[in-house]
Formats: sequence, structure tokens, C-alpha cells
Amino acid sequence: MTNKAAGKGLIHIYTGEGKGKTTAGLGLCLRAAGTGMKILIARFLKTNTSAELKSLESFSNVDLVPNEIAFGFSKIWKDDPEVKPKAVAYYSRMLHTAIETAVSGDYDVLLLDEVLASVRLGVVDTEELLTFLKNKPEKLEVIMTGRDPIPELIELADYVSEIQKVKHPFDQGIMARKGIEF
Repeated sequence: MTNKAAGKGLIHIYTGEGKGKTTAGLGLCLRAAGTGMKILIARFLKTNTSAELKSLESFSNVDLVPNEIAFGFSKIWKDDPEVKPKAVAYYSRMLHTAIETAVSGDYDVLLLDEVLASVRLGVVDTEELLTFLKNKPEKLEVIMTGRDPIPELIELADYVSEIQKVKHPFDQGIMARKGIEF
């Protein structure tokens, strides 16, 4: 049996209601970084306070798309008339920057963390994302995380992993803990 995918970058989706979508994506990035691959990470809908960012700084072959501002999930979900247009402009620009950088920077892996939620919320240019995935550099591995991927993204993906919540401390009122959930 031959390995038809050798040297070819595939498309991954980590989705579902369970905890661990970003962790799975970052785990793949960690593995790739350990082999010397060049990684680019774009984090949508998140602040710069997550502890994993500090760890990623120690890798010379991992780059982050700048994220100077984050628009909270709750305000975007509520279609806050002041926040939504700013979020659309900001995150569509961030997606465009991530795509341009990945294509021109000779990257091996691109993680688009929470891009699936960004698509559902309408704060990124979905057509730009779909066009990019259909025409991405052949060797580029693309990882997308978030809930509720649209069918077009599932169709393009080579891997789709759904992480199911069976039980979660949040259900008992335990909030996210530093170093564990963020």
C-alpha cells in the first residue's frame, strides 16, 4: 500500500460541544513543531490571556497572527449593534492576514482556532475561507476548530473529529480555571 498523502497537507476539523477542540489543534501543532515544521496560528474570538500563548513563545518555528483586540462571544451572539460591525471588519481582516501569511511564508501548518464559530457568527468572510481551502498550497496542513461547522467546510475536510461533552464542571457552576481551561 502506498501513502498517497505523503507530502500533501490535509484539512482537519475539531468540533463538538466538548472541551478540547483547541487543545487538540494545539497538540497537532506541538507535534509538528517538534519535527521542525513551520507553524502559523490565528486565534479568533479569544483574548491574549490564554496560558498556551506563553508556551508557544518558546518555539522559534511557531508564529502567531497578531490579535490586538477580541470581541467577546456574548456580544457578537446577541448581535450587539455596536460590536458586530467592528467584529466583522476585524476578524475578516485577521482571516485575510492569516491566509496571506500562510501562503507567502512557506508554512507547513496553519491553525485557525475558533474559525468555525467565527463563520457561524458571520464575522469572517466565509467565501474567502472556502476559496482558500480549495486552492491552498498543496503541502499546507490546515486545522480549524470551533462548534457547528457549515456543511461546505465538512465537505472540504479530510478529518472531522467531534468532541462530545459527557460531563463538564461548568454544569456544576465551576468556572474556567487558569492553566486548565485557559
